[in-house]
Amino acid sequence: MEYPVLSHHGGTRGVTGSCHQLRLDGATSLLVDCGLEQGADTPAGAEFAPLGFEVNGVQALVITHVHLDHVGRIPVLLAAGYRGPILCSEPSAKLLPVVLEDAYRLSISREPAHVARYLALLEELIVPLPFEQWHDLAGLFGLGCRIRLQRAGHLLGSAYVECHVENERGSVRYVFSGDLGPSGNALLHPVRPPERVDVLVLESTYGDRLHPCLGDRGQRLEAAIDRALADKGTILIPAFSLGRTQELLYELEGILHRKSLLGCSDATSGEDPLDWSQLPIILDSPLAQRITSVYTQLHDYWNDEARAHLAEGRDPLGFTQLIRVDTHARHQQVVNYLKSTGRPAIVIAGNGMCSGGRIVNYLTAMLGDSRHEVMFVGYQAKGTPGAMIQASEGVEGLAQVDLGGQMHELRAKIMTLPGYSAHADQKGLVRFALGGQVQPAKVLLVHGEKTAKKALAMALHQEAERAGIHLEVSIP
Repeated sequence: MEYPVLSHHGGTRGVTGSCHQLRLDGATSLLVDCGLEQGADTPAGAEFAPLGFEVNGVQALVITHVHLDHVGRIPVLLAAGYRGPILCSEPSAKLLPVVLEDAYRLSISREPAHVARYLALLEELIVPLPFEQWHDLAGLFGLGCRIRLQRAGHLLGSAYVECHVENERGSVRYVFSGDLGPSGNALLHPVRPPERVDVLVLESTYGDRLHPCLGDRGQRLEAAIDRALADKGTILIPAFSLGRTQELLYELEGILHRKSLLGCSDATSGEDPLDWSQLPIILDSPLAQRITSVYTQLHDYWNDEARAHLAEGRDPLGFTQLIRVDTHARHQQVVNYLKSTGRPAIVIAGNGMCSGGRIVNYLTAMLGDSRHEVMFVGYQAKGTPGAMIQASEGVEGLAQVDLGGQMHELRAKIMTLPGYSAHADQKGLVRFALGGQVQPAKVLLVHGEKTAKKALAMALHQEAERAGIHLEVSIP
């Protein structure tokens, strides 16, 4: 057998569970991501299922980013005996313990001693790497292998992995895209294509679609808030704690800042105008608060525009009108207060698909009141409560939705605000694959549905043909 050899242990049947193994010889390999399969079709107990491969010979685990569909099976990997390094970017090294601790408490154990031992082991194994610098793995492998992390623009710390392997037959460079972000992210640096790639393992989440222009996203959000709050109700925004919440806070701070400069205290018409300077922005998610705190500590990794706001004395993720709700008792007080009063507010709470978390209590309390509005800023997976609520957008007449096994009347307004995807679209994926100095000879499409993979494969072939490039595209 000729090495290196690439095999996949996840991320080939859908958009979750990414896990790829690069074997350098018969006894030595590198693992890129160790993610959890998620979604309505995932069998119960997936987080505890056996890995499906031997950990013997796995000398290093490289993490592209800290979403659970890329890191959620690390507890199983450790339980199987893995004790090698967990290599990741410097921001990911700060975020990974926070994310995995929360998942551990939810699915494995809340016992303080167990959690403490788990976190101590993680801290021992995590090795933070700077972006854009080669890291030699010869000491681990005894073979010619080095890796480099480049910014992927998906969330803070996200990276794509360049893996350069040398053996007696020459050199080959594998690139694992992880999840690639779109251009124009509020906080992050844009993605640059790899300078050289021979074999590209490419995500295809949105390989069959194009995103709307992001340039006026903040203006659309502002206009939507102005309209929604005209009824003096609450805007409920289901949002995931990592990435999406921080983007929303950043853009809401920008809106409040512009309103204050313009002296706008009457953004809505009527006898009782809305005072934007008194509008509470409620962040009701302990995990999102912890992650936002880490984001704030890592502002050196923000893009130039976001850091410029800090230099002006602004606090994009911790502004004055932001109210953080921590305890469950305080959470219930806020729900009851907003339900019983007519004071306008914006609530950001998890989880992003309304299948659990504190957002469910807000929805249960407020869906039956037409003053309120549910604003979706992210993908809603088929079969989730979020998807069912979203499906009622624009439908006349009374609808019902199942929340926690009980049906609730849906009189609240529903809106979907486009432009908040954290993934590159088809155009961005093609540009990443073929925009470098040395284009790949082979592209493997993973982390996507069948239709998305097929559409992206066709787009890659068409672009390669226009450029006069021979390209092999395969779908594992």
